[in-house]
Amino acid sequence: MVKVLLTVLKHPTVQAVKSNPPFDYVLHTASPFHYNVSDPVKDFLDPAIKGTTGILKAIKAYAPTVKRVVVTSSFAAIVNVKEHPKVYSEENWNPVTWEEAMDPSQTYRASKEKPNFDIATINPPLVLGPVVPYLNSLDAVNTSNSRISNLVRGNNKDGLLPTGTFLWVDVHDVALAHVRAIEVSEAGGQRFFLVSGSYANKDLADIIRDAYPQLEEKLPPKDSASDMPANVYGYNNKKSIEVLGIQYRSLKESVVDTVKSLLQVGA
Repeated sequence: MVKVLLTVLKHPTVQAVKSNPPFDYVLHTASPFHYNVSDPVKDFLDPAIKGTTGILKAIKAYAPTVKRVVVTSSFAAIVNVKEHPKVYSEENWNPVTWEEAMDPSQTYRASKEKPNFDIATINPPLVLGPVVPYLNSLDAVNTSNSRISNLVRGNNKDGLLPTGTFLWVDVHDVALAHVRAIEVSEAGGQRFFLVSGSYANKDLADIIRDAYPQLEEKLPPKDSASDMPANVYGYNNKKSIEVLGIQYRSLKESVVDTVKSLLQVGA
């Protein structure tokens, strides 16, 4: 039986990798992402960088049977906000320096450094999808889904907020990519840019309006303009399709499922 260890970037421990029977694979999941930053190093850089290097060192020392480590990285490790390329792919690297990362708006992007290890990384942009059913508070919704939560709760009924990042992916596809990155031998040593397509916040509002007409009064005006740039950057997700076999969900399916889950927890 294949045994997999699931760890979190923020709190890796030596004890976590010690196991009998030993682990075959390790999934090392995402570091924190929010804009409430008081200490860039403590809140973002250390958890992401030391968290990852710490677990890799522990695996090397105490878990020699591990065949592959799959790390949840981010589009933040790819994006260049100063000069977007025409098309983003796994070939792009975030150029933010350590000094620039002291600016909280850049810190999360800088925490995703280019790895020096033979591992597989999953690089998703905005991740949408159903929230967990045991959510303690709607204020605890993850950063990506908060834009849908805010629409559903009427927090943006006076107008759409700027979209920011114009690429998205469904959480189910991200989860499957982690599993496939373990199962597919060719995935070793590769980065995978997980992206379903382009979107703007206007698209989210329109999908919610059509699927849940009872929420109309909570949504921004129907005639709100989209902020999708005419020359928005493109994306190349070919590797994730050809190597991992990902068949991406549609934006409508993802948004409808997300809203359904939010309503079930009291939105």
